[in-house]
Amino acid sequence: MKKLFVFCLTIAMLFSLGSIAGAKTLKLGLDAGPVSQDPQVQLSGGMLQYSHWVFDPLVRYAQDMHFEPRLAERWERLDDLTMRFYLRKGVKFHSGNPFTAKDVKFTFDRFYKSPDFKGLFTPFKGCYIVDDHTVDIKTHKPYALLINMATYIFPLDSKFYTGVDATGQPKDAVVKIGPSFALKNESGTGPYRVTHWEQGAKYIFERFADYWDKNSPGNVDKIILTPIKEDATRVAALLSGDVDFITPVPPQDFKRIQKDKKVKLVTFPGGRIITVQLNQKRRSEFANVKVRQAIVHAINNEGIAKKIMKGTATPAAQQSPKGYMGHNENLVPRYDLRQAKKLMKEAGFENGFECTMIAPNNRYVNDEKIAEAVVSMLAKIKIKVNLKTMPKAQYWDEFDAQVADIQMIGWHSDTEDSGNFTEFLGMCPNKETGYGQYNSGNYCNPKIDELTLAAQSETDLKKRTAILKEIEKILYDEAAFVPFHWQNHSYAGKNNVNIRPIVNTMNFPYLGDLVIK
Repeated sequence: MKKLFVFCLTIAMLFSLGSIAGAKTLKLGLDAGPVSQDPQVQLSGGMLQYSHWVFDPLVRYAQDMHFEPRLAERWERLDDLTMRFYLRKGVKFHSGNPFTAKDVKFTFDRFYKSPDFKGLFTPFKGCYIVDDHTVDIKTHKPYALLINMATYIFPLDSKFYTGVDATGQPKDAVVKIGPSFALKNESGTGPYRVTHWEQGAKYIFERFADYWDKNSPGNVDKIILTPIKEDATRVAALLSGDVDFITPVPPQDFKRIQKDKKVKLVTFPGGRIITVQLNQKRRSEFANVKVRQAIVHAINNEGIAKKIMKGTATPAAQQSPKGYMGHNENLVPRYDLRQAKKLMKEAGFENGFECTMIAPNNRYVNDEKIAEAVVSMLAKIKIKVNLKTMPKAQYWDEFDAQVADIQMIGWHSDTEDSGNFTEFLGMCPNKETGYGQYNSGNYCNPKIDELTLAAQSETDLKKRTAILKEIEKILYDEAAFVPFHWQNHSYAGKNNVNIRPIVNTMNFPYLGDLVIK
């Protein structure tokens, strides 16, 4: 009997050791960690990354930008104002509570308590429960981006967040500054649970045993996230083996990583357009379309992408990157110095003129170097640019005040849709509506406004795509802004970390699907 007990114990230990041996831990080095366990407290890339690890959206973007089902198995448009979502059954929250339509409505209503999210959801009338696993989401008027907005809906556990905490504060309070229940407690449906949270220093996420997605290829049982702010330190941590996966990777270290046989570099086209705007109210020359066209032709943005960005950017000729509805394949970069000089002569400015420019020096990848290149390139068509660069903490007040004739800005569409670019960067500036809020060039074409508003309400996707492409063509022909590139995302990891399948344009690595070989 004793021998049998020892034998069984030995077998049990072997199975246990086998299980431990098969466990995969990912040591992750990011430039910053999430600021809260509450997915609705801040609308930022870092928090949306975290949301995809600990929570799950109704739908999410695939790599090719089509929508794929998550907590919503399918959806259908009932009319111009209503979309119905059929929810996945058998899903559990980390607390063990079942996921139902009540949780979607609770989450949707809570957006309006969030300073960061409530503006995004102003087009919506509300979320209505049809039955335990069906909800209708309605808008005030026809709204083409309803399904896009569903990617922001990460259902929270309504039972878990109901009631008051030990201090008497409601558990569902959205608190940006100061303590709250949701700040340090979570119950999502995502692949990972939070098991350790040391703000800004160390975070541990462990695989949720009852995770609903049994088809996920992911085999990472534990993630240990260490924020490493300094670029050089982050790269050194990867090369020394202290971490398995880092992002972002500074361009100056690309070659260093590519030469190391133990690691690999992965880049992916991003959706953030980097541009400069030409202020037509400050400089009458910029009101002349031929001058604007000349400037676009004088900027060698393919050269900038190659020499300055070193492969971390995709040259652009329009706002919309490939995969967006408005992306127009016919619009290509048009560097041509001879044509630029010809246009300046035709505009009556063969002898050039002098102007001012501002740019940040720590907001976008190589922003100061790009600005310096612009100065050099425009000098070739006799435009003398007096450049001033500054830290981002100071830059945006100066940008809003429009203190310079030329101003740099980067923009990533909040809705991963072409229309968002034009709403903020291309429409006539209007303080009452907020349209054109970041159009410091003061470009104004009523036709663009008309088309952009029409695209908002057009629910026929083929018609909407045609409208958005027409907008891009007009902006291109009128040189409404000077495009440089879409800033690429960069990642690096050990050779056994299969990075490429889980990255995307939004820079939300889907770590739940990550495979470590």
